[in-house]
Amino acid sequence: MHYQQVVITVPQDQVDVLSDALIEHGALSTAIEDANAGSENEQPIFGEPDMPTEEIWQQSNIVALFDEQADINIIVQQAAQACAIAVPAYYLESVPEQDWVRLTQSQFEPIQISPRLWITPSWHTLPTKADVINLQLDPGLAFGTGSHPTTHLCLQWLDQNIHGGEKILDYGCGSGILTIAALKLGAQSATGVDIDQQAIRASRDNAQKNQVEARFFLPDELPENEQFDIVIANILANPLRLLAQMLAERTRTGGQIVLSGILAEQTDELSSIYAQWFELNQPRLNDGWVCISGTKKA
Repeated sequence: MHYQQVVITVPQDQVDVLSDALIEHGALSTAIEDANAGSENEQPIFGEPDMPTEEIWQQSNIVALFDEQADINIIVQQAAQACAIAVPAYYLESVPEQDWVRLTQSQFEPIQISPRLWITPSWHTLPTKADVINLQLDPGLAFGTGSHPTTHLCLQWLDQNIHGGEKILDYGCGSGILTIAALKLGAQSATGVDIDQQAIRASRDNAQKNQVEARFFLPDELPENEQFDIVIANILANPLRLLAQMLAERTRTGGQIVLSGILAEQTDELSSIYAQWFELNQPRLNDGWVCISGTKKA
């Protein structure tokens, strides 16, 4: 059996009503994505304290899944009519039925970050060498399995720069992978922050699975004025622009900042922003992505 996936681009004010109408007309599921994701027009949606919050993107893609017998043309027309809007533009994709668990497992093999640091899913045998540090992490709802170049860059930085006893802040923790890695590499304490409650839950579960003690908070739960030896933020350029002063204030004088989620062409702009507070190192590059790090000025 195959499924049909419909991608419909709509403005902000039509997203909720059209998604509901598609479900009422037979959609098995719907998801909302930024229609401009990956472009210069990508729109961040934040839940940060004292920052403007958008509930949905100004231009969104509704991704709706239907069974193979559904008449998509009629359904989209009827859903649009029920919402009293013009029939939107859309395109159709075929999605074959698969054993999604087996497919996901086959695509997520152990990942070696450095000679001693590995990420291993639960269904694989752990490396047995005495000096190996292993992060056990399964793919889930939260971003961050270690396969993306930005995560590699951040993990490699932590592996090379944690010497023991540091206090770490992982801002935008996703699955908690960087928070957990910092503790396994010898940090004294590590705190993860994310705007997504699901990410907080996933991070806590992963920390327990890896037998480390970490704190995880939503942004407004982070203790006021607390500072850290290392602040790491693997997010995207837009939030890094807006969060710059806050991240700088969370870094103690002489402490380190580590930033990723930055495309190579965005390096100069982000570096110029953070140079107000930090003496920056030479950026590190991996497959078109950059990691910027530096030391907090007195």
